[in-house]
Amino acid sequence: MKTQTELGAALRAWRGRVRPADIGFAAGGDRRVPGLRREELALTVGISVDYLVQLEQGRATTPSPQVLGAFAQVLRLNAVDRELLYRLAGAVAPASGSVPSEVPRGVQRMIDRMSDTPVAVFTASWDAVQWNPLWGELFGSPTEHRARANNLAWGHFAAVNPGGTSRVERDADQTDAFERRMVADLRRARDRYPDDRAVAELVSGLRDANPRFDDLWSRYETVPAGRSRKTVVHPELGEITLDCDILTIECADLHIVLNWAEPGTPDADKLDRLRERIAPLSRSGAGQD
Repeated sequence: MKTQTELGAALRAWRGRVRPADIGFAAGGDRRVPGLRREELALTVGISVDYLVQLEQGRATTPSPQVLGAFAQVLRLNAVDRELLYRLAGAVAPASGSVPSEVPRGVQRMIDRMSDTPVAVFTASWDAVQWNPLWGELFGSPTEHRARANNLAWGHFAAVNPGGTSRVERDADQTDAFERRMVADLRRARDRYPDDRAVAELVSGLRDANPRFDDLWSRYETVPAGRSRKTVVHPELGEITLDCDILTIECADLHIVLNWAEPGTPDADKLDRLRERIAPLSRSGAGQD
């Protein structure tokens, strides 16, 4: 299917999702299809109905950045759909604002229900913004440390390990993969949010502080996500080997990090001991949403 045909299909689908009342049109009347009429969308975006028909039918292929921006606003597109709109139009979505750090309600509910797994949420630039009690028992609560140390990339490349907390060890291959992933993600965050001064300062500080980071930064690599393995050296329980998965919440531009221990192993037993510490807290919060 051609790009312009996909653009037209997407515009029709998004138009059908918007309730007329959301943008000031009466919801009643003789409406044979859900969503906005072409006339309503064209009027609100500031284009002719004929031009919108051409776009939806694939006879027009290159709407201007101004028109694309108006479509994104009127059609209430989230960040992922907005990027798709520009890509289907053969354009690049302009960067917007700062790195988001708000945890959506649905993500928060998921974290609350994963009390038996160490889980934390990080921004696109790897600042910790949310974590559950088991994560705090395993790694230490990020709020107990200096703000810059709450950034996962800074904590690794700048060798930040506040006293009394766990440290993380990886073999050579896992370290290489982890570092390449961190650098690739930071480049994506820097490019996507060029106006965010904190990201620019983080990257600049890491390039000055660590030659390895500076070398990886100069490679312009794109590294896909994958499962990793690490050993957490806990100050009381010693070594705990864990598998790690990273989920990306595209609409909020967040990373969710989950850690697992192989069932029936001493590592799983040690996690159970940490769970026992937070069990009273979990029971006291039962039933809360």
